[in-house]
Amino acid sequence: MDNKTQSEENWLKAVIKENFAEQKRSRRWGIFFKFLTFLYLFAAAIIFFNSKTGTFSDLHKAPHTAMVQINGVIAADQDANANNIVTGLRAAFENEFSQAVMLAINSPGGSPVQAGYISDEIQRLRLLYPAKKVYAVIAEIGASGGYYIAAAADQIYADKASLVGSIGVTASSFGFVELMKKVGVERRHFTSGEHKAFLDPFSPSKEKEQDFWQEVLDVTHQQFINVVKTGRGARIDTEKDGAALFSGLIWNGEQALALGLIDGLGSPGFVAREIIKAEPIVNYSVQPSAIEKLTKSLGVSIGSGLANQLSSDQSLINLNL
Repeated sequence: MDNKTQSEENWLKAVIKENFAEQKRSRRWGIFFKFLTFLYLFAAAIIFFNSKTGTFSDLHKAPHTAMVQINGVIAADQDANANNIVTGLRAAFENEFSQAVMLAINSPGGSPVQAGYISDEIQRLRLLYPAKKVYAVIAEIGASGGYYIAAAADQIYADKASLVGSIGVTASSFGFVELMKKVGVERRHFTSGEHKAFLDPFSPSKEKEQDFWQEVLDVTHQQFINVVKTGRGARIDTEKDGAALFSGLIWNGEQALALGLIDGLGSPGFVAREIIKAEPIVNYSVQPSAIEKLTKSLGVSIGSGLANQLSSDQSLINLNL
């Protein structure tokens, strides 16, 4: 056998060997993806059947305290958005066995629009179900937009160390005009409308536009103040403490109680047991969908991101409570 024939034979053997190796890799990947698919279906089945069974169906047909959670930043693209919270509130009010509705709040605030939607819906539901009281219970923090919502309740409770208040409005940005001059960058921004770009951080700030924006903040702040005054009524002394109450300051639970911002100190369990007199608590908060639970439980970040993207409503609001 000459060298050429030997070389061709070696090459053919290498091709056949590689082909077998490729087939083995393909089979391994096939098995892996089949296993992954089975895991998805198995987890989905568990989530589905868990959602159909359990103690909730038993509890919500007996006297109980209906709880709706408001956790985290209040915004259209977060879990604490008006659609989720309002859905839970409606279900909590409508159930004839719920003795009262508890807002379990742990939020630093967020969108004034989302907080306003929730507050307005609480007021509407209170009129529809006048015998059913609303209690807000603040955990670590019930500030700004979180307190905006709490003010719609009949009574507010918090822990002695909870952070309460921050009745104010904020809108922040940066100015890069001088930095751009130093590095030799020229801003080219074309608009139609004299003030269309008045919030542009790369353009000089004009006094007239600053005054206008401050007026927007002041009007929104006054809306917040009116909500608190309406909700708290005579429990707060606006003539004595108004300047501090509505300045954006934040207090702990004991201080907030002395100022009339809350009605007592206590946890959700305390309020359900001692105030509402219905110790069992049923959570009416909107829960993540089966797909969201599945992707989160399996740690599939792409699937979780896709679920969030499909369910999110992007907010362009610049003001924050």
